[in-house]
Amino acid sequence: MTAEHQTRPADGAVVALTIDALGRKCPIPIIMLAERIREVAIGETIEVLADDPAAKSDLPAWCLLKSQEFLGTRDLASGWSFLVRRSY
Repeated sequence: MTAEHQTRPADGAVVALTIDALGRKCPIPIIMLAERIREVAIGETIEVLADDPAAKSDLPAWCLLKSQEFLGTRDLASGWSFLVRRSY
């Protein structure tokens, strides 16, 4: 896991925290997000890096279930970047 404060992905959103879940199978990326989401302030964005195809459906579903805002997915050379805004 790494934390990179105030980085800016291609879509221009400011990322307060990056969670590196590359190489981990679901549900580990979601567990990592759930454990660390309170490290950022409400309204801030978290980037989750994952390469398990299940993350493409699991992360948006978790956000809906937990009332967090799923901002989208960006393709990486290996895996994806998922952006989540903390809602509460």
